[in-house]
Amino acid sequence: MSHVYRLVISCPDQVGIVAKVAAYIAEHGGSIVEANHHTDSIEGWFFMRHEILASSITSGFEAFEKGFQAVADAFDMTWYLSDSEQPKKIALFASKESHCLADLLHRWHENELPGEIVCVIANHDDLRSMVEWHKVPFHHIPVTPETKPQAFAATEALFQQYGADMIVLARYMQILPPQMCADYAGQVINIHHSFLPSFVGAKPYHQASARGVKLIGATCHYVTQDLDEGPIIEQDVIRVTHSQSIDDLKRLGRDVEKTVLARGLRYHLEDRVLIHGNKTVVFS
Repeated sequence: MSHVYRLVISCPDQVGIVAKVAAYIAEHGGSIVEANHHTDSIEGWFFMRHEILASSITSGFEAFEKGFQAVADAFDMTWYLSDSEQPKKIALFASKESHCLADLLHRWHENELPGEIVCVIANHDDLRSMVEWHKVPFHHIPVTPETKPQAFAATEALFQQYGADMIVLARYMQILPPQMCADYAGQVINIHHSFLPSFVGAKPYHQASARGVKLIGATCHYVTQDLDEGPIIEQDVIRVTHSQSIDDLKRLGRDVEKTVLARGLRYHLEDRVLIHGNKTVVFS
């Protein structure tokens, strides 16, 4: 993968944004290797993501970033610049089910995941040996109704200790405290074993079976204080029939969950997801 800087922008739509950004990049010798634009014509909002060849920027990252603020101020932009050679640090949260965790660890082990897994925090000890085989630190922090405040305080302390940039709930099966959701808004990704907004909460496969659905799916979304209602990053489905049991739905669903979570996480790690209210623009 080429070493690139990623310029990500959202702002009120108006004439001249693309021209001004392109002119600024050109002034610094920048070579754009990927460009993505989207206009939400209903809300009048503009979204942009550019990948710029790092070696082409004559002034360097810091000067380029500092100088761009004048452009951003002129168009009331929300923006950031990231460096592909500084991968985001990921804290994986898990419970007993291994399929999502194992898949992400394997992708990371094979250098297929453009991020750095710095630790796994789990509320059960079942998956320790698998995690430690990958030479990733494993921390067991039990969560009970009586100890939940202390458990999440210890969890957050570990997150900060490792300098993690984001949390991935790889079937963690615990509801994060509201304050934690607020503090890390846009930094916590969950995989829900249902095609949201259908069948929120617990046992969605049981709910799907009871309704006789013909499609089951999975949803990768950002975590908010509202359970399973955060901005959606990625979804997929698989066809099922009346003859399949709940165990069959679970088995088929696990395959969808793994791929949806991996795709959604990759989009986030590559700065392809722009959050706008409770929606996302994903430049996939």
